[in-house]
Amino acid sequence: MTIRFTPIPTDLARALRAGGPDAYGLPPERVHAEGAGNPCRHCLAHVPEGAGMLILAHRPFPMPQPYAETGPIFLCADECPAGGGATLPAMLTSPDYMIRGYGADDRIVYGSGAVVPTGQIMDAATALLGNPAIAYVHVRSARNGCFQCRIDRA
Repeated sequence: MTIRFTPIPTDLARALRAGGPDAYGLPPERVHAEGAGNPCRHCLAHVPEGAGMLILAHRPFPMPQPYAETGPIFLCADECPAGGGATLPAMLTSPDYMIRGYGADDRIVYGSGAVVPTGQIMDAATALLGNPAIAYVHVRSARNGCFQCRIDRA
């Protein structure tokens, strides 16, 4: 099975850059990136140090429901190309991440969550997506739980 890393949709990134509301109905905060720990959820690379950056609340689910977590993410403030594809995104530079499977109903598939070393994300996600009950996988920060990107079957 082939997998692909999926960024947030380009139309959403453009709307947020134009001042559109985040998941809480607020305009994104505009700041400058400090250091190398600011992963853009659209290009799936780190926002360059000193570059404009947006901080906003994001809910990577189609509608609110008990399992639809909302949390902070970063975006490049300027237009950036959509990242993603079959290779590990450049922004995944922490030693490990939480991966978790979700069903077609956008709810957690219990027993699918695990903290895995970064170098094992692709194999672990492939194994999870081998389960027909799992529609997609989230990559989240192992320490803070922040959404990083989604993994889908290619």
